[in-house]
Amino acid sequence: MPFPGYLLDVGRMAYDPAHALQLALVAARQRDEIPDTLLLVEHDPVITLGRRGDEGHILATPQALAREGILVRRIERGGDVTYHGPGQIVAYPIVHLPSHGLGISDYMHGLEEAIIATLAEYGLRARRRQGLIGVWIGENKIAALGVRVRHGVTFHGLALNVTPQMRHWGYIIPCGLTEGGVTSMALEMESPPPLREVVARLAAHLAQALHLVMHTVQLADLELDSDEPTAQP
Repeated sequence: MPFPGYLLDVGRMAYDPAHALQLALVAARQRDEIPDTLLLVEHDPVITLGRRGDEGHILATPQALAREGILVRRIERGGDVTYHGPGQIVAYPIVHLPSHGLGISDYMHGLEEAIIATLAEYGLRARRRQGLIGVWIGENKIAALGVRVRHGVTFHGLALNVTPQMRHWGYIIPCGLTEGGVTSMALEMESPPPLREVVARLAAHLAQALHLVMHTVQLADLELDSDEPTAQP
């Protein structure tokens, strides 16, 4: 049975306000003030570390990162170190798992399947890797996942590389993995599709995976408590 959901696409947004928005949406979903919501964003350059992320997996100096305009933030999700930046689609599903009868493993597999289905529309054969979280083409990772669940509600989510600045991954050991590299749709295709087109297709596959009937909303339409804390360096 499908569930109602909101689709909130905020376009490009710096990491800190996007993180605060996530927390406000999570709180609203916990109070049942909003339905499940898919937040879509394209971040300014940022390196994030999960709760147990190893700072040694950031290879660049603070001075080098500052010259590139790359922030560093430690956040609540699982996983190690990853990068977000322009040309990458970041999707944050705010979903009440008990309403769907889902455990975290099935939920994560659903996100991975949505990414794989999206890439298949462009003739790209993507796959999972046994014992690892994410989506790969060959030995190279094209999408990273990391989530947190708070009182049954998910946040954080996934990042799909479309046309990002690939050299920025040279500043980290992505997800702490030393085998294989990182790739993007631009590297795997002769002519990469427009980012907004991929956003729409990924959103449709995520909605299908989560059994959501999406209704597009604008941030101005939502009455959210903005007093949630932001991430700290």
